[in-house]
Amino acid sequence: MAIEPDDDALATALLARQRRALAKAITLVESARPDHRLRAQSLLDRLLPHTGNALRIGISGVPGVGKSTFIETFGMYLLEQGLRVAVLAVDPSSPLTGGSILGDKTRMEQLSQQENAYIRPSPARGALGGVGHQSREAMLLCEAAGFDIIIVETVGVGQSETAVAAMCDVFLLLQLPNAGDELQGIKKGILELADLVVYNKTDLDPRAAAIAAGQMRSALHMLRPASPHWQVPVLQASATSGDGIAEIWATLQNYRRLMQQAGAFDERRKQQAQAWMWQLIEAGLQERFRHHPAIQAALPQALRQAADGTVNPATLAALLLDAFQR
Repeated sequence: MAIEPDDDALATALLARQRRALAKAITLVESARPDHRLRAQSLLDRLLPHTGNALRIGISGVPGVGKSTFIETFGMYLLEQGLRVAVLAVDPSSPLTGGSILGDKTRMEQLSQQENAYIRPSPARGALGGVGHQSREAMLLCEAAGFDIIIVETVGVGQSETAVAAMCDVFLLLQLPNAGDELQGIKKGILELADLVVYNKTDLDPRAAAIAAGQMRSALHMLRPASPHWQVPVLQASATSGDGIAEIWATLQNYRRLMQQAGAFDERRKQQAQAWMWQLIEAGLQERFRHHPAIQAALPQALRQAADGTVNPATLAALLLDAFQR
């Protein structure tokens, strides 16, 4: 599909690193309108050759771990290194309006005022792990706009944190030194996703932080590493004082270097792109299924029968799929 003249001009402005153009482009890809989705696809096709050069960092942790403060301190440090930083802060959506609470930008007040930083709060809208296709597309737009580091902050730790790990080069898990396993969400599946574990707020109780970090290292040794080329480090930091931030950045750089040398960095991105395509296919099929005339006619009765227990749900699903295929 050919790109519209206005969107081609938008792409040109975005490549020229105009912040207003980036904001307009992200608004376009976040739109659910069918005509906007088509325009967004054409825009992304136009910009795709200019993407892929940034380091994509996913950051997650339970509420209260200090994600926003950590990201602001980390982002300011990266700016001092001469890097341009974009933060995609996925906000919890309002259960009433579906809109974003948009609190992250206010919590990163210092970072948001920097010329070489860009913060975009986006509503989660119930997406798996707080990350939908809009977050992936916004990440590509930020790369095309010349940002060197893309940070994706998720709503919090949960069973679907695979969503952020599946779109980033490295997944950083923030932990609290004084919280138990239940509060922390220290589950095997989440730890297997982490490429780096950081205990934040260690200045509050250095001894507890050291003990917790040691316990985490022991736990990680019992798990099979996600990559044979990388043993997950456990670091300590304080976002308020800045202690440990330089070591975290050095570790991330070392991670990228080792993974690139092994060919695992590019392979991970290829697998992510393929997985993203399949996710969009599945979402598109579900949308078309729900709007198919035959399904809309048969679905209310099928739902009643499933709820009443009068017909086996597997049988109902098979009947609906047959109707969809016809």
